Amino acid sequence: MEYQSQVERVIQTLKRDLPTLFEKDISYDIYTQDIYFQDPVNKFKGKLNYRIIFWTLRFHAQLFFTKIYFDLHDVNQSAENTILAKWTVRGVLRVPWKAKIFFNGYSTYKLNKDGLIYEHIDTWDRKPGEILQQFFRKGGEI
Repeated sequence: MEYQSQVERVIQTLKRDLPTLFEKDISYDIYTQDIYFQDPVNKFKGKLNYRIIFWTLRFHAQLFFTKIYFDLHDVNQSAENTILAKWTVRGVLRVPWKAKIFFNGYSTYKLNKDGLIYEHIDTWDRKPGEILQQFFRKGGEI
């Protein structure tokens, strides 16, 4: 019972934090000290590095985009020790031709016996190079 209430707390925290991750910092108390993170371009371990990646996301979002959104579609417990979050990133680059970025993905969070996240794996619907190519196309509204 206690484990399941902790899982619910993690889900609620993710639902609150993820939509605004480009604007403000997330809560780190739902992650272990040795959190492992991987996406198509990064791979590292440790809460300090995890904090740095989120700081970097916010910094680059403000620097390179006039608008950027993290649309959270769903967060649910897909197995006893797994939470799945489905999302879309979309934005407008700070360039004269207003290039748009758009890609879908999902985050798989693995929980330890205490209900804390020890692994976060992001999967994107296209390769990083395909996402970068969007930067050179003329944009419009997102």
